[in-house]
Amino acid sequence: MNVRLQGAAVLLVALCVATGSAACGKAKEAERAGGPASGNGVDIGVLLPDSTARFYNFDRPLIEKKIHELCPSCSVEAVSAQHDVATQQQQMDAMITKRAKVLILDAVDSKSLRSSVDSARRAGTEVIAYDRLAEGPISGFVSFDGERVGRLQGEALLKALGAKAHGGQIVMMNGSSTDPNAAWFEKGALAALKSKVRIGKSYETVGWRPANANINMSGAIAALGADRIDGVYSANDGLASGIISALKAAKIEPLPPVTGQDAELAAMQRIVKGEQYMSVYKPFKPEAYTAATMAVALVRGERLDGIAKDRINSATTRDIPAVLLTPISVTAGNIKNTVVKDGMYTIDQICTPKFASACEKAGLTR
Repeated sequence: MNVRLQGAAVLLVALCVATGSAACGKAKEAERAGGPASGNGVDIGVLLPDSTARFYNFDRPLIEKKIHELCPSCSVEAVSAQHDVATQQQQMDAMITKRAKVLILDAVDSKSLRSSVDSARRAGTEVIAYDRLAEGPISGFVSFDGERVGRLQGEALLKALGAKAHGGQIVMMNGSSTDPNAAWFEKGALAALKSKVRIGKSYETVGWRPANANINMSGAIAALGADRIDGVYSANDGLASGIISALKAAKIEPLPPVTGQDAELAAMQRIVKGEQYMSVYKPFKPEAYTAATMAVALVRGERLDGIAKDRINSATTRDIPAVLLTPISVTAGNIKNTVVKDGMYTIDQICTPKFASACEKAGLTR
């Protein structure tokens, strides 16, 4: 919280004390949602890796909403690590100091956060791994089936390749090795692609950064030749943006099919325009609501057996209660029946004037 906001919060609390205003409760709620808790502790901490549109607009508010529906008296504090491991470690330490009962953790780096997860367990704080599996004594895990995500991407790429699905050459732009999900995505994709296409180049993309994907893709074009890349497996939409920029810079036309994941708004627009072939939609509501339900159960001292029917192993812990949700492939043909139908985006959000003609051609505005 910056100095201006902190001063405002102190003033508002003082006014509430003086007047007995009902706004006091709302002020406390807003403070919990945006920064450090002002009370003596916190029941449930939500530790997100960054403040991207996905986490700010979808995951965080959905998690908080469901927690408060299930447990109106539960205090919630949500923070973002801004993709910095040291920051997230400090945030976990702060939550533990505040005697948080449960932490919902989307780890920036699954290995580096292990010591913090160990510290939480020693302090009696339960940790639920959210979206990606962290190492250490995790109490529960909720995400989407990573191998299924990769298989959807691989199968879609083969479909887009058409006649080149047998013997064509592709580039694989995988995620970061610090994220166990990236290995699952790659495994699923290879299960679909191997023995069907040649993998000319395969990269790990450090930090999941689009700029690194752009550099890698430029290197692949230089090494393989602009006319010898039939398709690109991209582990997510952010990487796809960097890949497509490199393909355009090399003046490759038409663009080869490029996959993605996360159903970002910009990706939906690229798909409509024909620059990106597909993305993987992972409905945020069931993921966020499941994490919230798990957290409230643990706050109440309940077991997760009734919620988590799956079991998963990490590098350090076996038989972690887990919920693995089903992802959905999104192409131009089913945008309306997936992300629009579920209320993630409206037609107007996707079909801005810049994309109006492409949207009409894709049947979104007819």
